[in-house]
Amino acid sequence: MPGAKDFFSEQQKDAVAKAIAEAEMDTSGEIRVHVEDHCKADVVEHAKVLFHKLKMDQTELANGVLFYLAVKDHKFAIVGDKGIDTAVPADFWDQIKERLLLNFKEQKFTEGLCQGIQMAGEKLKQYFPYKSSDKNELGNEISFNK
Repeated sequence: MPGAKDFFSEQQKDAVAKAIAEAEMDTSGEIRVHVEDHCKADVVEHAKVLFHKLKMDQTELANGVLFYLAVKDHKFAIVGDKGIDTAVPADFWDQIKERLLLNFKEQKFTEGLCQGIQMAGEKLKQYFPYKSSDKNELGNEISFNK
């Protein structure tokens, strides 16, 4: 299995970045994807640490969302900032996680991510609608191990 940096082709990376840009058009929420080789810790706790390291907890409305993948360990998590977590129901991410899991089991990683990102944008729109003063606070490209 290829490492994190080689896991997606350039075309696939572009598709994910485009999905993020499109999802963010309807919401002030900020979405990022981070990919690593391994995650030896609890995947959700590790994603929360990365959330902070990637400065995703510094958005104006605390409405960042991280899609995290550890490709060699076959783990993933979706983590939202405190602004999202206090506004949404506890099962907010469950449908998106299920969609990702179905696609990932079929080795459709790009398709799964793009669908999950689209679903996240639609859900975020309900709680954090786009405003004309919004600016893109975080890059849309996939980030990798640092």
